[in-house]
Amino acid sequence: MAIQVGIIMGSDSDLPVMEPAAAVLKALGIDYEVTVVSAHRTPLRMISYAQKAKERGLKVIIAGAGGAAHLPGMVASVTALPVIGVPVKSSNSIDGWDSVLSILQMPNGVPVATVALNAAKNAGLLAAQIIGTSDDAVYQKMVHYKQEMEAEVLQKVARLKGSGQPNTFDS
Repeated sequence: MAIQVGIIMGSDSDLPVMEPAAAVLKALGIDYEVTVVSAHRTPLRMISYAQKAKERGLKVIIAGAGGAAHLPGMVASVTALPVIGVPVKSSNSIDGWDSVLSILQMPNGVPVATVALNAAKNAGLLAAQIIGTSDDAVYQKMVHYKQEMEAEVLQKVARLKGSGQPNTFDS
């Protein structure tokens, strides 16, 4: 098993938010790992994890954090791998905005891709797209995933049209 994506979070209380990233990676056949790495409580563990990620075979790190949400940015500061930040609305969060802005407002030179609040599924999909740039099998799975989404929407269009709702676009 070659782990390609690391899913890390500041606390195990973030796990319910982060599980959709793991689920989508599993569905796409991408090997991943999940662990707790706290920027504030285990800073040396965080640095070690980030610095050893490439040699361990990781291609992308997904980092979820709530409150001050320093984990994604601090990880990005010590690795050249792509880091995807998942802002988590945690118990000490101010409606999640503190987490969103902390991850989103990174200084130039330390990029962190940021998904929406609690949107770990999108982080998993973005990680798959990054891996798909060099792995055609993953790329094809993402193409299929997007085709399935399109088919679902078109089924909804047909149901609405069949229910008699006015719609001149799909005439």
